[in-house]
Amino acid sequence: MLVIGLLGSDAAPAQSEWTAAFLQRLRELGWSEGRNIIIDYRWGEGHSERFSEIAAEFVQRKVTLILTHNTPPTLAAKQATSTIPIVFATAGDPIGAGIVPSLARPGSNITGLSSQTPDAAGKRLELFQQVVPGLHRLATLADVDNPYAALDFRQLHEAARILGIEVLSFEIRRSEELDSVFDTLKRRTDAIYVLPVLFANRARINALALSARLPTLHGVREYVEAGGLMSYGPNWPSMWRRAADLVDKILRGAKPAEIPVEQPTEFDLVINLKTAKALGLTIPDKLLALANAVIE
Repeated sequence: MLVIGLLGSDAAPAQSEWTAAFLQRLRELGWSEGRNIIIDYRWGEGHSERFSEIAAEFVQRKVTLILTHNTPPTLAAKQATSTIPIVFATAGDPIGAGIVPSLARPGSNITGLSSQTPDAAGKRLELFQQVVPGLHRLATLADVDNPYAALDFRQLHEAARILGIEVLSFEIRRSEELDSVFDTLKRRTDAIYVLPVLFANRARINALALSARLPTLHGVREYVEAGGLMSYGPNWPSMWRRAADLVDKILRGAKPAEIPVEQPTEFDLVINLKTAKALGLTIPDKLLALANAVIE
């Protein structure tokens, strides 16, 4: 049977919703685990050094296709093989990170879905201003090793300049740095913008922010489900479903080099009313009406 090597960046529970969306779409397309396809699940569990090891194991096993998500695991898979097809369900800046030379013509053995759009950070910040009207200083938490963060950071700075918001940058690589970073930023900012950083520690990041009485803005709804205030960004389950479509095409003979990298078409605005109440913030009715999900 055909074998898909799934390289997950975090632990299985953290990605269960996305994996379920992928498997459901595969079944709709005629693929069933144990009947005509095998999926070899491997989880990095937040340890980036594991990505290259897992990718090498997939190459040694000679899997039919490698499925990844996020930039670092995708780069690890690309470095491991130039022949086995690779599909990335999400990647922040595929061109800037060196995953593909072009969205229209990815070339080589790799294609997938970009999670970045040109105006995402600006739109996110405009919506956030409605929640935090007195926003003058915004601290950013960024994983400096994630190429996507650099692109999003540039867009954020441009949007903040136009809106008259000062941006303070805090770099972070390990969860052990969180306490010291929050001790520093809580006296210097009105709110926090969390770029892709330490996904497995999202609940802790939000707990520290709430303790410091700082509203948080995110690009992924899972951070809000873990206690963050607001997120605006691509709907990741829908992207994993679309990744299944790309996998299906390749398993049926299409070449990754000839399949354009897709961009998000579904975006979610998610607001956590429980967190808003704890922070003493009132969410405008107009914004609640726009929200795709409200956590109470």
